[in-house]
Amino acid sequence: MLDKGNRFRPAGVGVILGVVGVVFGDIGTSPLYAVQTVFSIGGGAVAPTAGDVFGIVSLIFWSITLIVSVKYVVFVMRADNDGEGGVMALAAFLGGQLGGIGRRGVALILGLGILGAALFFGDSIITPAISVLSAVEGLEVASLGLSHLVLPVTAVVLTLLFAMQRRGTERIGNLFGPVMTVWFVSIGAAGVAGIVPYPGVLWALSPTYAVAFVVDRPSTAFVAMGAVVLAITGAEALYADMGHFGRNPIRRAWFVIVFPALTLNYLAQGALILHDPGTRENPFFLLLPAWARLPMVLLATAATVIASQAVISGAFSVSRQALGLGLLPRLRIRQTSGREYGQIYIPGVNWLLFAAVLIVVLTFGSSARLATAYGVAVTGTFLITTTMFLVVARTRWHWATWQCVLVGLVLGGLELSYFAANLTKVTHGGWLTLLIAAVVFTVMVTWRRGHQIVSSRRAKLEGPLPDFIGEMRAAHLKRVPGLAVFPHADKATTPLALRLNVAHNHVRHERIVIISSLTAPVPHVPWDRRLSVDQLRDPNDGIVYVAARFGFHDDTDLPEVVRRVAGTGPETDFDPDAASYFVSRLALRRTRAPGLAGWRKQLFLVLWRNGATQPEFFHLPDDRTVILSTEVRL
Repeated sequence: MLDKGNRFRPAGVGVILGVVGVVFGDIGTSPLYAVQTVFSIGGGAVAPTAGDVFGIVSLIFWSITLIVSVKYVVFVMRADNDGEGGVMALAAFLGGQLGGIGRRGVALILGLGILGAALFFGDSIITPAISVLSAVEGLEVASLGLSHLVLPVTAVVLTLLFAMQRRGTERIGNLFGPVMTVWFVSIGAAGVAGIVPYPGVLWALSPTYAVAFVVDRPSTAFVAMGAVVLAITGAEALYADMGHFGRNPIRRAWFVIVFPALTLNYLAQGALILHDPGTRENPFFLLLPAWARLPMVLLATAATVIASQAVISGAFSVSRQALGLGLLPRLRIRQTSGREYGQIYIPGVNWLLFAAVLIVVLTFGSSARLATAYGVAVTGTFLITTTMFLVVARTRWHWATWQCVLVGLVLGGLELSYFAANLTKVTHGGWLTLLIAAVVFTVMVTWRRGHQIVSSRRAKLEGPLPDFIGEMRAAHLKRVPGLAVFPHADKATTPLALRLNVAHNHVRHERIVIISSLTAPVPHVPWDRRLSVDQLRDPNDGIVYVAARFGFHDDTDLPEVVRRVAGTGPETDFDPDAASYFVSRLALRRTRAPGLAGWRKQLFLVLWRNGATQPEFFHLPDDRTVILSTEVRL
């Protein structure tokens, strides 16, 4: 449970700028719409009175303090999986460490991880849509004649954002960091300017106002909490992005830059509404003098583009983690940094997200309508993360029972209140995130189950490897010069490509290497602990088995495995650059065999056909790879 890769990474200015540019964009742009949404719910249920304004500002401040500062930044970021964060990384760690909880317990933990990841994907679609829309809608404040440009400009901005992803997180962070720094300085300065005339608003930092608001107007407070949660969206993305930059830079950026700027701006918006109730229609932009509104629209648009980066980067990380855990088909993954494993680009995920975001923008049409869809996924993920964190705290950190109960009651109780409040919005748009999460969850569990069935039926065709080696020896097959490498799941059964090659060509290669790519429940496995070589009982038959353990963030580069193994012993005395790679391609045919419902079989087949091929996934050279095909019934 140690962040070996980046735990002690120095938090220099460059790293801090990168963190500000990628990690805090989502939560950093919440002032654009959070307060406005609170005062627009229920036809004015929250009034611009001192009690309500102080209560709302206090709720926002203490929500940020408890959920983001205390839960995520102080506690949950300690629960990393070898440096990686996010609900899937946490589930992978727990599933691999809690051997005493049995198969059902591991399945429950993995199920929570899948559900959390599915909800996070829902958030990854809503966040870019609502963030960019809310910023571009500032055009309406600057000039009513520009309102017809909101949707077209939003579509163009989103297109440019997703097109930039191929440049990689590091380059984007270097580009976005200075912009976001200007953003936080600007909203902090606007906050100071808004507080100075009305310093009494600082009393809203007291938790007594939040408590009084909840006690005096419980039904209004309950509804308001469904909108207050908008101020803490992005906290889970902060955790999921931890592998990109490390724990310490994120903490420093939060407490030194982000948290103070957010607090000042929310206080100022509260003061403005209290003294000019008409400004509650758009307090963020009306907080500024008229001359500064159009420039702020431009800066806010840039900031919300960057805000979307946090969840997009998080979606890439979660996708790769899910892939490593066998929950998604092989994806084409591009490493965008030579220094950091966590900085990746997944074209398929990127363009699927883009299509979904664009559809959502055009369907809902405004940030106010989208706000009703926001919150369910975020709060659901909060609860799942808190649950798994408490398991870690109890089993790995050996917290006392009273400590777990206290944290569970304070944080879990607050998050449960937010979740319950957002459930009231399901019929008004909240169904969207639940639908997205249901689709992602179905895809993951269907792929996992379908892959288990295919692997089981494939194993019957393969037959035991020791028996096949004995058959080759008994047949006195001719040995042809060269090295043949066969990627395969394990050493218990025979690679289908090896069996088919012998059956059709009646020869075998002088040197045969069978390589299994195994996924460990950690992000990275160093090379000195990654490989193990087995001579399979006979050191003289020229056949060796190599088990290569990859972390779920490591590239499954089999030619590199062959290069690392070459020359390590007499049985591996071969030229790795002359190796030929033999892979089997399964042609799946749908049948009425039990195992999956008909529609799930069809879904699995679509996923199977659109995944990356073995040569792509294993980085095999095109000019030295032979593909042999066989049919398997699903």
